Amino acid sequence: MPFARRDGHDVAFESGPASSPVLRVMLVDDHAIVREGLTALLQIEKGMRIIGSVATGEGAVLGARHLGPDVIIMDLLLPDLNGIDAARRILGEFPQMRIIALSASAAPNHIYRALRAGLHGYVAKAAAGNELIHAINEVSAGKQFVSPSLTVLLTEGSPDVSPANGAYDSLSDREREVLRHIVAGSSSADIAKQLCLSRKTIDTYRSRLMVKLGVSNRSALIRFAIEHELISP
Repeated sequence: MPFARRDGHDVAFESGPASSPVLRVMLVDDHAIVREGLTALLQIEKGMRIIGSVATGEGAVLGARHLGPDVIIMDLLLPDLNGIDAARRILGEFPQMRIIALSASAAPNHIYRALRAGLHGYVAKAAAGNELIHAINEVSAGKQFVSPSLTVLLTEGSPDVSPANGAYDSLSDREREVLRHIVAGSSSADIAKQLCLSRKTIDTYRSRLMVKLGVSNRSALIRFAIEHELISP
């Protein structure tokens, strides 16, 4: 499978036109063995074609722009930009695309957050391959799909979303960006340089993040984000 370098991200793609109309599928997971396994599973399925494979949230956004997939299969815990934030950006630009979360998490609040963000399906990584294929067919037909093993965990009516995820959802895009850099171990000076902002501004963002997320110091902020699977370490 050829590779293209897009703004610092490797995007694998399949060249050549399809011989007949098929669903164009892009894979997003930071583990190569998962991407390879999904490719092996789906490329033999009639009516589907893997057109791209990326390892990061930012790569997913770039892949959506450059490859134009019909369906995106995406892990939620990704480097540099988590799957939910990546999905929001993609759907903001391409509302016609269908996105399915493929996640190891069975936490109800994670499922609710994904569906509220606009994802069209949520499949457990522990599920059999034919369940993912069924999910792709369902969402491409305009339906919503959640793994049967997960639906029993969900209650009817309004979801009981944890304060942690509710607080994260209230963060601005810039606050989330600063949080990702903090979790990655960058200093205020490094973040300021990367975002073309002053160090004082970054310190203000950090203080605001601690207030919104209810923590008292930088270490607690990082631990909070990782423990609640808001950011990939």
